[in-house]
Amino acid sequence: MEQYKSTAKDVFSHLLAIVTLYVAVVSSISLLFQYINFQFPDQLNFSILGITEIIRTSVSAIVIVWPVYLFMSWLIAKDEAAHPDKREIWVRKWLLYFTLFIAAITMIIDLVVLVFNFLGGEISIRFFLKVVAVLAVVGSVFAFYLWDIRRTLVPGDKKRQLYGYISTALLAITAIAGFFIIGSPTKQRQIRFDEQRVSHLQQIQSQVVYYWQTKQSLPNDLTQLNDNVNGFTVPTDPENYSSYEYNVKEKTTFELCTTFTQKSLVNAVPQASTKPVGIDELANSSWIHDAGHVCFSRTIDPDKYPPIDSQKVPAVPL
Repeated sequence: MEQYKSTAKDVFSHLLAIVTLYVAVVSSISLLFQYINFQFPDQLNFSILGITEIIRTSVSAIVIVWPVYLFMSWLIAKDEAAHPDKREIWVRKWLLYFTLFIAAITMIIDLVVLVFNFLGGEISIRFFLKVVAVLAVVGSVFAFYLWDIRRTLVPGDKKRQLYGYISTALLAITAIAGFFIIGSPTKQRQIRFDEQRVSHLQQIQSQVVYYWQTKQSLPNDLTQLNDNVNGFTVPTDPENYSSYEYNVKEKTTFELCTTFTQKSLVNAVPQASTKPVGIDELANSSWIHDAGHVCFSRTIDPDKYPPIDSQKVPAVPL
């Protein structure tokens, strides 16, 4: 057979295929980890917000890079079928053996960590499942490329295509499962609108408290908070641009209301858990809400927010 040397096209094809494979592997492992975290939450470290963000990132990566990997693998296989000697070019050999090396090291470390935690008595179902997830994903990559290096080209052999079909189906199932946690794109948009509403209410609350500190009374309506000097303008609903509802209940008690389309993400903790709340969610726990019309009642504590002497330099708004 004619001896082929690695061309720029060969280097590009094999590098792109391997890089997209690595991204797909890392993303799929990350997805599996988040599914495990969701089903078996750690009472000391759980954040549904963090889980949904990682799931969105991982699914997005898989949707884009996996088709690229399949396409490049198809081009490489087609080229090798026409020129079998290309299976011996250096770029292919080096990248495949490097991939085998990384996969082997990853599995060895994974098993070492498993034994270490087992001997320390810290084994748990969530940790065990993560170890299995790494072994399953990385092990399948190792097994496939070890077979690919050793195999002999046979005309009409469909084993490589079968691997592509099976791996694509498994990745599709893994990615689709994420929608059962984060919801559809429409739901995600609604959640983002709700997050913006909470942010607006927090801004209004801060301005109401500052208003009370400077005037020792609550504003009669939200328009009194508009200030051309500090540039504050009362925000409106980000979706329909309606005004937020504001009610004065007592001398130091007021109410802010709006209509939400979804429940707070903090309420989406699996029912099997005791509803642990992460640090980022604890700071916003006073803004937990259900879907529909919700009112937040606030009472200003004069000891925490003492009146500001008008003769002194005004305090910075909260």
